[in-house]
Amino acid sequence: MTDENSATGAGSIAVGADACGSGLPRTGRRAGRRGGSVLAVLGVLCFSLTFPGTAWGLESFGPWSLVAARSLLATVIAGGFLLARRVPVPDRAHWPGLAVVAGGVVIGFPLLTTLALGTSTTAHAAVVVGLLPLTTAVLSALRSGTWPPRVFWCAALAGAAVVGAFTVAQGGGSLSAGDLYLFGALLVCAAGYTEGGRLTALLPGWQVTGWALVLCLPLSLAGVVVAPFFEPVRWSAQGLAGLVWVAAGSTFFGLYVWYRGMAAIGVPRASQLQLAQPLLTLVWSVTLLGEDLPAAAPVAAVAVLGCIAVTQRAGGGPGVEHRASRLSGATPQPHSETRPGR
Repeated sequence: MTDENSATGAGSIAVGADACGSGLPRTGRRAGRRGGSVLAVLGVLCFSLTFPGTAWGLESFGPWSLVAARSLLATVIAGGFLLARRVPVPDRAHWPGLAVVAGGVVIGFPLLTTLALGTSTTAHAAVVVGLLPLTTAVLSALRSGTWPPRVFWCAALAGAAVVGAFTVAQGGGSLSAGDLYLFGALLVCAAGYTEGGRLTALLPGWQVTGWALVLCLPLSLAGVVVAPFFEPVRWSAQGLAGLVWVAAGSTFFGLYVWYRGMAAIGVPRASQLQLAQPLLTLVWSVTLLGEDLPAAAPVAAVAVLGCIAVTQRAGGGPGVEHRASRLSGATPQPHSETRPGR
């Protein structure tokens, strides 16, 4: 269950805001929407702390060790949750799609962003990865063959131009290795979100991410065993706190409350809440990590968020709310969460 980040758009299917409360009195629906908004905001807060948590984790672990340990711990939590709820194993036809989600959301995005944070600040990464909703929306349009109006593409290109200009300016006129890692992370995560959006027509979103984590279990185990031989491990309380947060906080708890909240208030409303995520990460980079915030960072972040808002209004945006990811994630459908047989 990655967050990221996670957590920006994966499909173009919108869940109605009253989907979970159409049979309730109006006061009950309002209470449900308020509770759903609280859960969605809590999910966004969890996702916004993913990069700072990763930076803390890198104080104790190398990038490969951190990603392997993060994935393994998240898999243990998610697997226990799947077992506790007696969720049946997905049909064989779903596993190729789950493999794409696993490669993009569970392995690709965390690994590439962790490698990037070895040389880039969290503030810089937050601005670049703020482009993830637009990247996902573009790949989703290409994958589905549904072409949004011209204004959508103009806004998407404008957002890409803003991020490109920001990264080149911050790099002194050229792209750094960290920027290349971040751009690669955008592509693989957007591909995972797009495929996840297709799968969530058949499975609840948290189950898609949970089974993708389970699929990566052999790689996670191998990484935890092998990586420490090549990367020194320096145990520290802050490093362990970062590992626990990105695995349990961002990946598991963040995605769980995010999906529950989005099911209650609907995709369009939830996507508006997540527009604040890059700006929150900028705040955490200053307050928790003590980073110096370039003046261009908040300006670029706001400009990108404006482009995302335009794409939503243009008809390409109901699926722009999943980053992350943070873990990932995909546009959830209003599936029942009861145990089989009930």
